[in-house]
Amino acid sequence: MSGARASSGMWRVARAIVWRSLHTYVRRPDLFIPSLVFPLVFLASFAGGLSALGSAPGFRFPAGYTAFQFVFVLLQSAMFGGLFTGFTIAFDFESGFARRLMLAAGDRRGIVAGYMLVALTRAAITLTVVTAVALAAGMRITGDGVDVFGLYGLATLLVLVGYGWAAGVAFRFRSIQAGPLMQTPVFLILFLAPVYVPLALLRGWIHTVASVNPATAFLSAGRGLISGAHDHTGLAFACAIVLILVFAAWSFAGLRAAERSP
Repeated sequence: MSGARASSGMWRVARAIVWRSLHTYVRRPDLFIPSLVFPLVFLASFAGGLSALGSAPGFRFPAGYTAFQFVFVLLQSAMFGGLFTGFTIAFDFESGFARRLMLAAGDRRGIVAGYMLVALTRAAITLTVVTAVALAAGMRITGDGVDVFGLYGLATLLVLVGYGWAAGVAFRFRSIQAGPLMQTPVFLILFLAPVYVPLALLRGWIHTVASVNPATAFLSAGRGLISGAHDHTGLAFACAIVLILVFAAWSFAGLRAAERSP
């Protein structure tokens, strides 16, 4: 019974965080519009402005260049959906809300779980909009329904990866000034992967770095799923699960650091 009560208390805290955060999200267009515009600008810039790269010698992708870039934008949006929730945690500490929440919460695991659900919900909204715009722009999907399900399953895992990293930072620093520390490593990892062309067409040091970058496995798997030509799918899911476990430990350790802080 005590375990059931603890679980109930945890999810009660989580639901309170979700309700407050999403209520604020809906009432504040200045918070949610940038999170929608940002990936759409990337999609238009990369899929439209760089579409000539789809005709480069050696570039072979069955679904076309729009789908090739859509996968990058989708997975980037997923990671940043989780990452931007770290900003929310930092804002809540600066406003004093998070401190009051930690005093009131019977089971503080609900704090991590609540913000996690916020990240998943926000990301779902963004990914839906990005997908709708890409399909309206004529994007082709040559994979089957199972492949598409796998693509969005991978995106969901990357939401949790981005969230775990950012939450750990936010709980430790408890200030929005830590924002660059949340963003910069994710930007570097994503843009040191094969963003514009496949890995085989990269040359020099960028090819070397991209070859060992886990984001390369995510992009290869996502592009394989949308085109129906599977590539590194198992590796991508395995990497994502390992990162989720690592960053879950990181975020809970950060929560304990916040509990000890004056």
